[in-house]
Amino acid sequence: MSAYVSSRATSNRAATGIVSRMANAFSAWNDARATRNALAKLSDRELDDIGLSRSDIDSVAARA
Repeated sequence: MSAYVSSRATSNRAATGIVSRMANAFSAWNDARATRNALAKLSDRELDDIGLSRSDIDSVAARA
């Protein structure tokens, strides 16, 4: 039987942190994209009903 000892514990944590930040950034980008697409599909009247105009879509999506 053999044993394997790794001294990469800290580098694995750093890699996990990078992957986690990338996943969070992708998730935020995807949420904004989905919000932007959903609002863009609404008519001007529907946007007005919820208190928005076409020019507001990008700023609302950025907050999503």
